[in-house]
Amino acid sequence: MNTYDGAAEPADLAPLPNESDGQAAPPVMPLAELHLHIEGTLEPGLIFALAERNGIELPYADLDELRARYEFTDLQSFLDLYYANMAVLRTEADFADMTRAYLRRAAAAGVRHAEIMLDPQAHLSRGVSLETCVNGVASVLASSQDEFGISTLLVAAFLRDLSEESALEVLEALLAMNAPIAGIGLDSAEVGNPPAKFERLFARAGEAGLRKIAHAGEEGPPSYIIEALDVLGVERVDHGIRCMEDPELVERLVADRVPLTVCPLSNVRLRAVDKLADHPLPAMLAAGLNVCVNSDDPAYFGGYVDDNFAQLESVLGLSEFDRVRLAANSISSSFASDERKAELLAELSG
Repeated sequence: MNTYDGAAEPADLAPLPNESDGQAAPPVMPLAELHLHIEGTLEPGLIFALAERNGIELPYADLDELRARYEFTDLQSFLDLYYANMAVLRTEADFADMTRAYLRRAAAAGVRHAEIMLDPQAHLSRGVSLETCVNGVASVLASSQDEFGISTLLVAAFLRDLSEESALEVLEALLAMNAPIAGIGLDSAEVGNPPAKFERLFARAGEAGLRKIAHAGEEGPPSYIIEALDVLGVERVDHGIRCMEDPELVERLVADRVPLTVCPLSNVRLRAVDKLADHPLPAMLAAGLNVCVNSDDPAYFGGYVDDNFAQLESVLGLSEFDRVRLAANSISSSFASDERKAELLAELSG
C-alpha cells in the first residue's frame, strides 16, 4: 500500500489502460476544460493513499484489483464504483489534495481555465459536511492561477436521481454559507430523470445570479436537451451528443451557438458510443455546432484532456484546424471574465 503524508501527491504504482500516465503530448495551445467532475479525478494511487491516511479499509486487496473494476457496461456501472471510491474523502485536506493533483495534471495538458464540478450531495449522504467538501476544493482553487496558471470556477452539481427537494435544500445551504460557487449543474443517472424534474432548482439558481449548465443527451434522448434549454434555461449543455438524432435541434443549436461540452473517451467507456471511430464529433464539427473537448472523469475514462485530443488525432485524424477551433470554442464558451477570454484567445491566435 502507498504511504502518504500530505506533502505531495503519491506516485501511482503503474499505469492502467484507463488511467492516464501523464505521458501524452500536451496541446500546444491554451484550452478551457468545461466538463470536469473533481471526484472523477481521484486516481487509484490517491484512493489507496487517502484510505491509509484515514484508516479506511478498502474492498480491494491492491491497485491491480481496483483497476480491474474499471470496465463499465453503462453509466450506472461507473457510478457504482465512482461513489464507492469517494469513501476515502473525509477531510478538507483530502479534497484539497485531490484538487491540487488535478490542477497539476491539467496544467501539463495545456488547460488554462477550468470550470470544476463538485457533487455536494454525494458527500453529505455519507456524513461529510458541506463546509468540508466545499472549503477543501475552494482552498486550492483560490490560488490556482498563481500556482498552476489555471483560472478556475467552482460549479455545484446536483444528482438528478435524487429529489428536487434535496437539491433545493443543499442549494439554500450553499447560498447561506456564501459558498464560492459560480453556477450549478445537473449530473448522474440521466435516463428516467428528465431536466424538467429540476425546474424550481434552476429558477432559484437564476434568482441567485448563478450560471446554469446541465448534462443532457448523453444517455437521455434529444428531448432532454430541449428541456434543459427551455425549462431550465441552461447556458451550456454537457455532452449533448444525441442532438445529432434531431436535425431541427441541430439547426437550433447551431443558430444559437449553444455550447456542447463533449467528452469522447468518456462516451466510449460508458458505451454511449461503441468505439471512438464511431464518435459523432466530426459530424458535429461539420454541422457547425459549438463543441469542445473535455475529460469528464479522467481517472476512470482513460485520460485527461490531452489524452482525449491525442486519441482523436490518432483514431479520427483530427486536423490542426479543428484542434484550434475546439480550443477556441472551449475558451469562448467558458464563464471566464471577458478579459481572461480575450487573453487566452489572443494566446491561441498567436
